[in-house]
Amino acid sequence: MSRRVPIRLREFMGCALFVVAAFSACGKPAAVSEAPAGLEECAPNEGPQDALCTTVEVFENRDVAGGRTIDLNVVVFPAFNRNPKPDPLFVLAGGPGQAATRISEPLMIVLEKVQEDRDVVFVDQRGTGKSNGLACDLSDDSLDEVSRIDFPVQKVEECLKSYDADPQYYTTPVAMDDLNQVRETLGYDKINLWGGSYGTRAALVYVRRHGDSVRSVVLDGVAPLTMRLPIAFPRDSHRALDLMLQACEADTACNGRFPNIRGRLIDLLERLERSPPRVKLRHPRTGVEAEVTVRRQLVASVMMGALYSPDMSALLPLLIERADAGDFQGFLGMGGINEGMEEEMSRGMFFSVICSEDLPAITPQEAQEHAKGTFMGTLVYEAWGKACNVWPRGEIEPNYHEPVASDLPVLILSGEFDPVTPPSWGEEAAGTLPNSKHIVVPGVGHGTTSIGCVPKLIAEFIEAGSAAEIDASCVEKHKRPPFFLTNAGPALEAAE
Repeated sequence: MSRRVPIRLREFMGCALFVVAAFSACGKPAAVSEAPAGLEECAPNEGPQDALCTTVEVFENRDVAGGRTIDLNVVVFPAFNRNPKPDPLFVLAGGPGQAATRISEPLMIVLEKVQEDRDVVFVDQRGTGKSNGLACDLSDDSLDEVSRIDFPVQKVEECLKSYDADPQYYTTPVAMDDLNQVRETLGYDKINLWGGSYGTRAALVYVRRHGDSVRSVVLDGVAPLTMRLPIAFPRDSHRALDLMLQACEADTACNGRFPNIRGRLIDLLERLERSPPRVKLRHPRTGVEAEVTVRRQLVASVMMGALYSPDMSALLPLLIERADAGDFQGFLGMGGINEGMEEEMSRGMFFSVICSEDLPAITPQEAQEHAKGTFMGTLVYEAWGKACNVWPRGEIEPNYHEPVASDLPVLILSGEFDPVTPPSWGEEAAGTLPNSKHIVVPGVGHGTTSIGCVPKLIAEFIEAGSAAEIDASCVEKHKRPPFFLTNAGPALEAAE
């Protein structure tokens, strides 16, 4: 899975648990099973050639069951088998704010074994993609803004005024009631769920509200209901950074090339906090050169983004060394790798979820306590809080953050080095899911579904409808990639 590394700190701040699939392989021929009622072949620009499309109309205010309606965008990949199993797989995307249909084609490469006998269904959650998407572009091209943390509140307010929507109705529980309506409309009795990152929260909410219609659940990068975003981000990201530094210190080549890398990073962050320098940097996309104030937030946010993927974090010792010498172009360049993130995320839906479900449940004192001694500090909490001060809040049940308890079979997947949903959250979720199996994949960051033998394990689990007999020993083959010692790669001699 690719990791979105932000060019601006605000872009990372608006991407709590973002997960997107990015794979390269060839799919199978078009499916041939009979389509569920109401679905038609996707028209050009509406969906993949080998999929079926439809919309399902829901009320924006489900309690009133009247007024404004939303057309939910639905894409279904029919099973290859002419006599498919009756229980499809429903995919719940990350974010909050990612449109499920936009990751459908690459994710289907990983889920092709599941598709052999089951339909796979993608629904753009209300407020994302083509389901009345609540887009809100807060970006700009100013290099001098690169390390500022605040969301531009005026732009946030302008987005609110532009919507044909009431954002208080775009929370996770309401969206999961939508999903159940889609299930009923398509004529499915039982369904299987796959959730990635924030999608794991959505899946657990669905289980809580509509568990009788669920057969099995796959949770990749678990964000349980007990997680109040972003209170644990400082602790969890610091753990991932510490593991990366430990790996470099334990590696003869990395430690020899970058001696005392931990101490140099600590000194760098302290200097940036105390006296942020003005340096000349070149914008990685436009090529425009400008003098920029480099704040601690820039280095912290880019490190956080890189820690999502060990392939990216393998560059961090090299970038830290250069930044320690006053060269921050590498950090800026890493931050610009996936600058198009804004186009794929629904910022408005993100705010509707975070500002209703999470921020109100965290006090400033709690945020300060959880951030002590971490490289991220309270940056994320403070940034989100300023936007949430103007964003409408939906109603959330008082017991919302209590753990979800269920006897359903659940496969829990965690990446060993995940900076936002580390294995500890998987263990916590498993505590109230007695028929679950928790697999920690070594050497992996945020998102494991595409790694090594994991697609096979997912297919086996869904086919069996049980995790009891799953043999996960194959994941032990996966290791952290070697560190970059030069621009050329891990080996010093490669640059010579």
